[in-house]
Amino acid sequence: MWDLTPVQWVIHAITHPVEGFEDMRWKKSGSLKIAFFIVCMLFLANIAAERLYGFNHYVPYDKIFNVVPYIVRSFVLFGAWTVGNWAVCTLLDGEGTMKNICIYSAYALVPYVAQMFINTLLSHFLIRDESVFITIVAVIGTGWSAILLFSAIRSVHQYSALKTVFAIILTIAAMLIMLFLLILLLFLIQQVVIFFSTLFMEISYRLKD
Repeated sequence: MWDLTPVQWVIHAITHPVEGFEDMRWKKSGSLKIAFFIVCMLFLANIAAERLYGFNHYVPYDKIFNVVPYIVRSFVLFGAWTVGNWAVCTLLDGEGTMKNICIYSAYALVPYVAQMFINTLLSHFLIRDESVFITIVAVIGTGWSAILLFSAIRSVHQYSALKTVFAIILTIAAMLIMLFLLILLLFLIQQVVIFFSTLFMEISYRLKD
């Protein structure tokens, strides 16, 4: 089997959706640094798709830039996917480690990230009547990443096709539960902060009297 560089392994994985991740598994290849770089590119792609898109196709409603939604749609969602899949597949006798799940899943996102950047660029050259080309690029990139993600989960855990689908469904359910708990935790923290802030203001007011 080939002795490829880390970047060549990324190219091999995304251009060979059937055997690419299987080859990576047997060669024990994959780079966390590259995986983190891809997730960072996902973060930037989300920003570009909403803030730098051509005005002929999309105009953002919010005028004030807020980085939090983009962090949630990239780092938080990816982290929830990785942890959720590891937790679910541990119960389903999966062979993948959290490190490999993170690497393989990040590699699978490359076409999706690429189509976001490509469409952002195309939106400045194509008129509204030519938006079908943007749709085609989006469908190809998203579909390609979906196929790669399926292949990645199947290879990393050595599942059958049916069990892979079941694991992905359970992973999405686990993500929703984790995000719900995270929102609940943030709400509780906000309430505690408001309580102590109000208490501090009340004490300060009474001390002045």
